[in-house]
Formats: sequence, structure tokens, C-alpha cells
Amino acid sequence: MTPPAVIHPVPYYAQWESADLVPRIIAGELDAREDPLWQKSGAASAEEYAFWSWRLCGVACLRMALDHWGQPVPPALAVAEECVAAGAYVRRGDRVDGLIYAPFAEYVSARWPLRAESRPELPAPEVREAVTAGALVMLSVHPSIRDLPRTPPTRGGHLVLAVGVTAEALIIHNPSGFPPHTQRFAEIPWPALPRFYAARGIILSEWSQTVK
Repeated sequence: MTPPAVIHPVPYYAQWESADLVPRIIAGELDAREDPLWQKSGAASAEEYAFWSWRLCGVACLRMALDHWGQPVPPALAVAEECVAAGAYVRRGDRVDGLIYAPFAEYVSARWPLRAESRPELPAPEVREAVTAGALVMLSVHPSIRDLPRTPPTRGGHLVLAVGVTAEALIIHNPSGFPPHTQRFAEIPWPALPRFYAARGIILSEWSQTVK
């Protein structure tokens, strides 16, 4: 029997404030400091915004989930600061360690009426089960997942949000995807997923949900 298709109507957030400019920023054609919407991030300066914007994929995923479940959505840099305080990001000068799953999951569960489960091992079938049950799943994938024909050198390193499943594909919102096809409700065929997916992530759900 073919599993049912489930696609949750999750709003989209990029890790940069101007989602339409993501391709130019990633290509180096536009410095993130020139993002005309940078102040919406809550950063104190364009320089602070540019520094953090490259590291906000996990924050973007969380903000999508908050919006989906009707929770207040803080500015991106406010969330990043709270993650630093919680130990989910560790800043070392010009370098940031993280997102660190366990403290991030504890922070989310304490901060909002959500359940966040850190899963160092999360096989694709369990992602399908969780999304089908109503959860959203933050997945560690290689950032080149926006370009499916590629074979990346490694798996992981970037977080996307699984928002749906069909018999043929996992449906994701990619905080660093390119419009119009790889940002919102991008289809990742199940056979292609293992090339990018590090088989770890974070399951997000409402407290009222029961997720296996």
C-alpha cells in the first residue's frame, strides 16, 4: 500500500532577510551587508547581520516551525542570541560552533510549547513517519542539496526543514535554496536523499502531538 502524501502548509523563511537575493549572496555577487532588509533581522549593524546570516539555517528552520504552529516569531538575531546563551551556538572570535543539537533541543522545549528531540541517528524512514504524524524535522544535509545532480564531497553541514512527504520524495523548505524551485516545498527524491543527508536531525512537534 502506498503511504499517503502529507504536506504541511509551513510558511517559508530564508536565512537571509531578502529571500530573492540568496543566489547572488551565495555566489558572492552581493555582500550580505548590502541586503536591503538586514535591519529586520534585529542585528545591531549590517556587519553583525552579515556575520550571522551565513550561520542561521537552523534559526530559519525554527522560525518556520514557530510560524506554522502559531507562535510569536522573534527576529533571527534575537533567536541566535538566545541560542548562544543556551550553548547551542558557541562563538570563538570569527568562528561559530553549532548548531549543537542537544542544547538547542533543550532550549526550544523550554522556550516554547514545542517538543524538540535531538536525534544523532535519524534514518530516512523515521523522518517519513515523523512528518506523517504531524511533526516537522530539521535535517542535516549538504548545502548543495539545492543542486540535485551533484554528488557532494560530504554529507551534512546545513539544516533544512522537512515539511512533507510523498511516495516519491521528501518535501523540504531550504533556508539557502534558490527561487523559484529550491526554497519552498522543494522535492528531494527518496533515492537522492542519502547522497546529502547525514542521517541526523531534530524532530519538532507540538506538545499535543504524539510522534513516534
